[in-house]
Parts: sequence; C-alpha cells; structure tokens
Amino acid sequence: VQLQASGGGLVKAGGSLRLSCAASGILVSISRMGWYRQAPGRQRELVAADTSGGNMNMDYDDSVKGRFSFSRDDAKNTVYLEMNNLKPEDTGTYYCNYATRNSNYWGQGTLVTVSS
Repeated sequence: VQLQASGGGLVKAGGSLRLSCAASGILVSISRMGWYRQAPGRQRELVAADTSGGNMNMDYDDSVKGRFSFSRDDAKNTVYLEMNNLKPEDTGTYYCNYATRNSNYWGQGTLVTVSS
C-alpha cells in the first residue's frame, strides 16, 4: 500500500486548499479512507473519514464541519480533502490514512500553513 499526499501550502486565513491522496495497492472505492492532521506539539487527530469503507458515510471533526469536504475519484484511485474558509488553527501536517481492522497505513504528510 502506498499513499501519496499533495496539495499543502501556505494560505491566508479565509482561503482554500485542496489536498489529494493518490493510492496504490488498494481500491479507494472500497476502503476506509480518511484524513488526519497533526499540529506542532499536538497529537494526530481525525479530520474526516469515510467510516463505511467506500459508502461515503462521513465522519468529520466538529471544528471542520461545514468548511471541509471529503471526496473521491474512483477512476484516479484518489481521495481529496477540500478545505475552505481556512483558519490559523487548521495549520498542521495533513496525513492521508487507509485503515483496516488490524492496521493503519499513512501517507507522507503534506504541510498546511494558514496565516492570520
């Protein structure tokens, strides 16, 4: 399994970014995929995840509801995180995740920095 995340960058508060995670070795259409983030000095936390393994029953952290949106392109075997109205507290390294019953697989992380 390989997860290649991209799309991070520096953006001003109120701006938008779209993160991408290209997967290989799995089919995102039938997998439990998600996005997590880790701010400096803090633990990694869930941002958004398809907890149903492909049926798009989404779980979002309360802090991002209404601003972030998880989506998927099955033809590209890629998942996305559309982030709007970004806030400085959204700053952190964002990780793509593939979860099974027994394991977690992580992408390399992409840094998002939101300036005030």
